Amino acid sequence: MSASSTPAGIRVEPRHIRFDVQQELRTLWHGNSLFRTAFFNALSLQFPDGEEQFIHSVRLYRDRIEDPKLKQEVRGFIGQEALHGREHRAYNEGLKARGYDIDAIDARFQKHTRWVKKLPPSRQLAGTCGAEHYTAVLANAILGHPEWMAGATPQMRALWRWHAIEETEHKSVAFDVYRQCVGDERLRKVVFLFVTYNFFKFTFLNTCSILKSEGKLWSPRVWLEGLNFLWGRPGILRRCLPDFLAYFRTGFHPWDQDNRDLLQRNLQELDAVYNPSERSARKSA
Repeated sequence: MSASSTPAGIRVEPRHIRFDVQQELRTLWHGNSLFRTAFFNALSLQFPDGEEQFIHSVRLYRDRIEDPKLKQEVRGFIGQEALHGREHRAYNEGLKARGYDIDAIDARFQKHTRWVKKLPPSRQLAGTCGAEHYTAVLANAILGHPEWMAGATPQMRALWRWHAIEETEHKSVAFDVYRQCVGDERLRKVVFLFVTYNFFKFTFLNTCSILKSEGKLWSPRVWLEGLNFLWGRPGILRRCLPDFLAYFRTGFHPWDQDNRDLLQRNLQELDAVYNPSERSARKSA
C-alpha cells in the first residue's frame, strides 16, 4: 500500500509562472479596501520564511521515505513551495515601495522561525502539517468563493489562485510524511494549538504594522470593515472555522475534504491563461 494518499489525477508538480504585481502593490489592490488589501498582504509577509521552514522540516525525513510515489511528491512539494517563496518574496519587496518597513516585519517573523528550527524534527514536521492545514483550508475558500476576491485586480487574483491551487495539490504531502515517519496523533494535535496561536498572532501583527504605516491603525471604520470581512459577511474566517477545527479529529486527513472537482475547474482556467502547452501535455499524458 502506498504511503501517499494524494488522489489519482492530482499531480504535485511546480508551475514556473511569474507574476508582475509591483505596480499593483502600490495601490489598494483589493477593491480599494485598505483592510482587505492589508489582510492579504499580511499573509504574504509570512510566506517566504514560512515555506522555507516547511521545506526544511520535510527534508529532515526525506531519506526515510521509501514509497516512490511519496518520494516524487516530496520533490514536487519542495519545488512548489520554493516557487511560492520566490513569488511572495518579490511580492513583499514590492510592498516596500509603498513605504512599509518590511525588514522589521521580516525580522520579527525570522526570530520565530529560528526558534522553530531548534525544535526536534518531529515537532518541526508536526508544525508544518498544522500550518499546511491552514493554507489548505484558506486555499479551498479562495477557490470555492471567488466572490471573496471580487474587486481585486486580475493579476493579484491570478497570483492568489495559483498559490491556492498548488497548496491544494500538495496538502497531504507533509502529512503523509509525518504519518509514515512520526505518526504521533497527540503530538500532531498539541503542536496544532501552537501553530494556531502563531498563525493568528503574526497575521494580526502584520496587519497592524501595515495599517500603522497607512496612518489607520486606530481607525474604527477600518477595523469594523475588517471584522465584518473576517467574521461577519462574508466572514471568511468564520466560514473556515469548522474546517480549521477538523484537524483535532482523531484520524483526520487533509483529503477528508475532497475538493478535487473544485481544484480541476480552477486548474483548467489557470492553465488556459498561463500555460496552454502544459495543459495540452496533461491531456495527452
